[in-house]
Amino acid sequence: MKLKRFVGGNLESNGYVIYQKPGGTAWIIDPGYNPDKFLKFLKENDLKLQGILLTHHHYDHTGGVDKISFETDCKVWIHINDADMYKKPAEFLYDGDVIDVDGEALKVIHTPGHTEGGICLMAEKSRLAFTGDTLFNKEVGRIDLEDGSLKKMERSLKDIINKWPNDITVYPGHGPEATMKFVKEKNPEFLEILAL
Repeated sequence: MKLKRFVGGNLESNGYVIYQKPGGTAWIIDPGYNPDKFLKFLKENDLKLQGILLTHHHYDHTGGVDKISFETDCKVWIHINDADMYKKPAEFLYDGDVIDVDGEALKVIHTPGHTEGGICLMAEKSRLAFTGDTLFNKEVGRIDLEDGSLKKMERSLKDIINKWPNDITVYPGHGPEATMKFVKEKNPEFLEILAL
């Protein structure tokens, strides 16, 4: 799987285009800002957009959705538990759903904590995962916002993400990517929650 990262806004949010090859199909993950950059990349690489995937409902990850959706006539997908907070038309994602990225499986993993419907997206074949604001390279997502929960974040990190193999590279909603080996050794907030 190939990916192109775009960083935008005051919070420097990461958005991604994922695809297999120019001329194929693509999905966009979390286009928070600069929708024109996503659209330009799709056009330059002759990519047919299949839809927009949202890891959670916060504006810094969803702000560019409307223009991209309008220009490409594609649907938006969000976990059902975040749909009410998103407040816009969307298709529902559920834990265990599998999205086809030009022949490669992208699995939806429900990881509440930052928001009620927060998700990660795992491409096991390519050994990578998009973690939204659940997990960063040296931090974990905030739990002090409206629908955040320490108890649910603890469960998501301990019972799900901590079991991922060391060679999985995580691509977060903010900041640089990191391997799970790095996260398990060098992420102090992750280690603190594991110790609870």
